[in-house]
Amino acid sequence: MKGIFSLLPLAVLQSICLAGGQVLLKFALGRMLPFSMTLAFWKSVFVNWQFAACGLCYGAGSLLWFYILKHFPFSMAYPMVSLSYVFGMIAAIVFFHEDVNLMKWIGVVLIMLGCFFIARS
Repeated sequence: MKGIFSLLPLAVLQSICLAGGQVLLKFALGRMLPFSMTLAFWKSVFVNWQFAACGLCYGAGSLLWFYILKHFPFSMAYPMVSLSYVFGMIAAIVFFHEDVNLMKWIGVVLIMLGCFFIARS
């Protein structure tokens, strides 16, 4: 098993892939037609580059997750997934121009502290 200093960069990259996939999915959903079992709807799904890129992000994140699970203790690896919430909060500000209040930032700091404490134990 490897230590936290080799897990952390992988966990950050995996979390970026997860958050990036969510951002691309939100953009993709905005370009899709309302759900229906019609050819027009399914065409709007499969010709949507954001939807395809979303799948690539999830695929890359999954491959990284396979590696992380194979080489690190589950009790260290799984809490690191919560770092995706941090990147999600940043994406909400950068890409969707959302307001993030103090309570949300406190939550992000607590998530980061939790990852730090779990990784050190």
